[in-house]
Amino acid sequence: MSNSDFRSLAKEVQEEVNERIDLSKEILDEDIQNIITGIVFDKSRGRYLSLTQKRKLISFVFNSMRRLDIIQPLLEDKSVTEIMVNGPEYIFVEKNGYIKQLDLQFENPEKLENIIQSIVSKVNRAVNEASPIVDARLQDGSRVNVVLPPIALGGPTMTIRKFPDKPLTVEKLVEIGSLTKDAAVLLQKLVKAKYNMFISGGTGSGKTTFLNALSNFIPPNERIITIEDSAELQIQNINNLVRLEKRNANTEGKGEIAIRELIKTSLRMRPDRIVVGEVRGPEALDMLQAMNTGHEGSLSTGHANTTTDMFSRLETMVLSATLLPIEVIRKQIASALDIIIHLGRLRDGSRRVLEISEVAGYAEGDIVLNTLFRFEEEGELDNKVVGSLKNAGSLMHILKLKMAGINIDD
Repeated sequence: MSNSDFRSLAKEVQEEVNERIDLSKEILDEDIQNIITGIVFDKSRGRYLSLTQKRKLISFVFNSMRRLDIIQPLLEDKSVTEIMVNGPEYIFVEKNGYIKQLDLQFENPEKLENIIQSIVSKVNRAVNEASPIVDARLQDGSRVNVVLPPIALGGPTMTIRKFPDKPLTVEKLVEIGSLTKDAAVLLQKLVKAKYNMFISGGTGSGKTTFLNALSNFIPPNERIITIEDSAELQIQNINNLVRLEKRNANTEGKGEIAIRELIKTSLRMRPDRIVVGEVRGPEALDMLQAMNTGHEGSLSTGHANTTTDMFSRLETMVLSATLLPIEVIRKQIASALDIIIHLGRLRDGSRRVLEISEVAGYAEGDIVLNTLFRFEEEGELDNKVVGSLKNAGSLMHILKLKMAGINIDD
């Protein structure tokens, strides 16, 4: 059966389903699926359809009516890590670190727009011509970004970053080569001892995944407050957990609750640690102040190409909140942060920890770094980058470890 014949038959089935049901009443998914199945089997009496074709047709029509249409199978495919919809006709996915275009397209732009509205409405967000950009999430925690015309010239654009059902653990990261066991053991001790840690890296380098993995080392008796632009963290071993998510302004430009406000609010909630999913702007100042005022063991992430670039970006973010001398800002950063972990995505698509550094202090106008581990490339084998983290130094500041009763050498 050709693609056009399949779509034509699917349209016929959907029209018959709409004729048989009362759209004004609430109908269970199971009832809809039974109706679709009955119609498909009726259709198969007049034309031959294999069992595989019947299943595909039933799934296609059901997804079109009750799920996310043609992208639903992509969401269910665990090997797909990112879905990129560039208008109704161009759909790309990322699999195993590589991006490829699929032979799929939406029936029309309206269908794609309906899917988008369905997604954003479920998380109490709105996107329209007046406010054409929005971040949202799916029920499984996958992150969604939407850009509508007239900003998106090629039609509605949607990017979905999927997250695994079970977040990767540090042990799994060691197993797949993103991290070494020695580095993992050290990070476990540092998290337990409440070192303030910052994870940097480029887009798609695995910052959120790594932050989730580190969170497994937080003692389960602590109270954690997470603050995010769009909720995607999957902290699972903490019962005393409060999750906060920013709120965008409504169509009248009112009602916005920014990350900065959430950080200030979290300080009144008796947190043991504050986890800021990602700092992008003036909230960096509030995060650093929280770290400097007794909320140790806090974690956050940010976009940067190198560890040094991350410090420059933090300086810029703080300056967007208040005009302070650069020297004062750098001293505050050096005082607040204990450890910075830089992640990268190599040319073979693999995500690796490239550097783990201790923020050793401030001297002669600059933040002083003490590199603990650095990734060293050893070559290529079967188009895969070969290399690992190598020990590059020893931790200088061990007071927090001693106060926590943790021996660095154990």
